[in-house]
Amino acid sequence: MSVLATFIWALDVLFDVTGHLALKSATRRLGTPYGSILWRSMPMEPLFWLSIGAFAGEFLAWLSFLSLVPLSKGVLVGSVNILAVMIGGRVLFGESITAARAVAAMLIGTGVALVGWAVP
Repeated sequence: MSVLATFIWALDVLFDVTGHLALKSATRRLGTPYGSILWRSMPMEPLFWLSIGAFAGEFLAWLSFLSLVPLSKGVLVGSVNILAVMIGGRVLFGESITAARAVAAMLIGTGVALVGWAVP
């Protein structure tokens, strides 16, 4: 991938991970409400709005990225977002990473590297 495509891909990952982690944080800060009570409370939570902005940025970065790379490559390289969200969940929320998840993460990371930056 070109330097520009790699930069835009990194922005996409940053926005996507920020959106997911901010949304999770917003729901945790609200406590235990569920259903319509949760959704009526969300607009009062600043992290909810951060997640909305991050997902909007991610959408624009993703469109830009796909304009620079073939769709088949873009979708595969986009899989790294899963890894970054998993690591963020571990760091910020103490979520577990089982042995199976760790192996899967390594396989995904290897695949992303091979597809995204391997010599054609």
